[in-house]
Amino acid sequence: MTQTAKALLVDDRRENLMALEAILQGLPVQSVAVESGEAALKQLLVDDFAVILLDAQMPDMDGFETATHIKRRERTRHIPIIFLTAADKDAQLALRGYQVGAVDYLTKPFDPWVLRAKVTVFVELWVKTRQLAAQSDLVRERDVQWRHLAEAVDTATALLRADDDPASRERAADVLEQARWGNTR
Repeated sequence: MTQTAKALLVDDRRENLMALEAILQGLPVQSVAVESGEAALKQLLVDDFAVILLDAQMPDMDGFETATHIKRRERTRHIPIIFLTAADKDAQLALRGYQVGAVDYLTKPFDPWVLRAKVTVFVELWVKTRQLAAQSDLVRERDVQWRHLAEAVDTATALLRADDDPASRERAADVLEQARWGNTR
């Protein structure tokens, strides 16, 4: 079952969210738009995201405080955050964004193609990470199966070496048969 990558868009202005959704249209990512830091934190409790596009300046809980909360949570600290802001006058804002865990900081107006390219990279990384996790799970499962088979072979070998009577051979065959069907069903 493949899961679609999602991008969390956080901005207090609805028109900015609509613009971001339009910029990301056509990319292999589902946009989820929310209008506050509080709403973003709630959304992060129920969904997994490949990337977060976060407005730095919002009323109540600003983007910096929101990012701080995101990075404190074990479940969400790995999600890349790209800050978006109209405030270019203070270089300290960008530094502050990086200090709270942003991977990038873009000032408006920004080139939509640059944003698309950045989001695409994070979506691809998210997909590859999911694929690696699935492969890792499969390897662990196969490891357990091989250990069970090795134990069954050891048990059957011990039964065959311990006694040469037909009942021991039958028990050894049963052990091997159970191991075989236990690992293929």
